[in-house]
Amino acid sequence: MSMDIPQPDHRGPAGQRRARAMKFNALLTNAVIFHNALDIAEIVRQLLEEGWEIDPEDLAHISPYLTEHINRFGEYSTHELGIQPEAYDPKLDVDFTPLREQDLTATGLGQAA
Repeated sequence: MSMDIPQPDHRGPAGQRRARAMKFNALLTNAVIFHNALDIAEIVRQLLEEGWEIDPEDLAHISPYLTEHINRFGEYSTHELGIQPEAYDPKLDVDFTPLREQDLTATGLGQAA
């Protein structure tokens, strides 16, 4: 089975620059999504500490693929790149059992926003 999907032309300096730019954009996108997921988890932890009840169905609707705060053509400060982050704790104290027990695709939660 063949598909006519255009592939980047890696021949020559221009093609190599385009290929590097595509790889960099994919890496940058993944880094932003990961950073957003960490921010969302931290906010959920803060809300739990303040006594809020977190509904797992509400969390199912939150997407880490947020782009409003991204300034694609702006300037960014890089002075924080050398700062060592604290160890990340992946545990969220939210009971996701109700979501596992129901069919998420039937309620529309399994679909991307």
